[in-house]
Amino acid sequence: MTKDFKLNDKIIALMKKGVRIPCPYSIEIGDDVDAGRISGYGAVLHSGTKLFGGQTTIGSGAILGYESPLTAVNCQIGTGVELGGGFCRDSLFLEGVSVASGAQVREGCILEEGVRIGHNVGLKQTILFPFVTLGSLINFCDCLMAGGTSRKNHSEVGSSYIHFNYTPNQDKATPSLIGDVPRGVMINQPPVFLGGQGGLVGPVRIGYGTVVRAGTILRKDSPEGGKLIGSGKSLPDKVFSREGVHGDVERKVWNNIHYLASLLVLRQWYARIRRIFFHAREFGEEMDQGASGKLEMALLERLQRLREFIESAASHPFIQKIRWPELVVCFTSKIEEKTAARERDAFIRVIQDQIIKEGPDYIRVIQGLLPSEVALGTDWLQAVLDDIVKRASAGIGSPQGTLK
Repeated sequence: MTKDFKLNDKIIALMKKGVRIPCPYSIEIGDDVDAGRISGYGAVLHSGTKLFGGQTTIGSGAILGYESPLTAVNCQIGTGVELGGGFCRDSLFLEGVSVASGAQVREGCILEEGVRIGHNVGLKQTILFPFVTLGSLINFCDCLMAGGTSRKNHSEVGSSYIHFNYTPNQDKATPSLIGDVPRGVMINQPPVFLGGQGGLVGPVRIGYGTVVRAGTILRKDSPEGGKLIGSGKSLPDKVFSREGVHGDVERKVWNNIHYLASLLVLRQWYARIRRIFFHAREFGEEMDQGASGKLEMALLERLQRLREFIESAASHPFIQKIRWPELVVCFTSKIEEKTAARERDAFIRVIQDQIIKEGPDYIRVIQGLLPSEVALGTDWLQAVLDDIVKRASAGIGSPQGTLK
């Protein structure tokens, strides 16, 4: 005796509102999913798609699971996003993002407009600015990457690339900053190229225009426009024990501080500028909340990892100068909300005027700014960054670090 299977009521409701579900009996929708947060305009859920979480949002024209089964948990998926297959959790995908099958996009990721990712890529706490492109078979966790101006002129990470974000001391204070936030958000900087079958040993900072040759393992910061050839130095003959080996402690601490400061700058950008665009589009409130949640998640993660590193390397002379409570205040007091307020408010007015003229198209508006307007916005964000780093210097008892 066979039993008739009844379609989930939410699946029926989604189909009635216009969501295309070619094989509805193969779809799983969690009880906590809000069907009202899924657009009925051109969204497609292919066979094997599973959706969970009350924060799950799917914009118009999004295509899920075309290449292979896809699970999405509490993700905000924007207009025209294509997620080919894999597992995504607690991440934000903005308009036009394309991710091939086999992806594992874990918590805290923000993929901005036009980002493209090949198959079998692992991300966590990863922020990619518009048009950044990743090849296939890549592990790129704990990074922020900017650079490039379009789909033809974009920052690129070649296939089989690794961001080494875990040390023999079980340390993960290893975030790498590729490009920066104050200029990167203007989508007008030279791209960065990281050649395939290579890697970064975090935490590193890399300037715009840097080209890293395929097969290279980069262990040091790269200055603006740096050209890297060769494949790095060979390992020393001496074998070190795990305990107490922390490398260049001072550089690692400063790179973490610059990364944390960059997250605060990006949070200001999202709160003051991105929010205007979000609320002029579909599911604006949901996307806004999703972005702020991911940035808060990233800040907490980086503070925790830095604290663990400082405790692990407590005997180092540089670490002994750090006054942790004072340092934490630099990143949690929200003083940055008042920094360069005149420039900030003037730039907001520029953006509002541009939206009236051009509509709420984020890429078009930002790339349509005059050089003087770009400079106004960058000066505001750079002032925020510099102020945070300056205050952190007091908590460390040392002058701020520079990109070496």
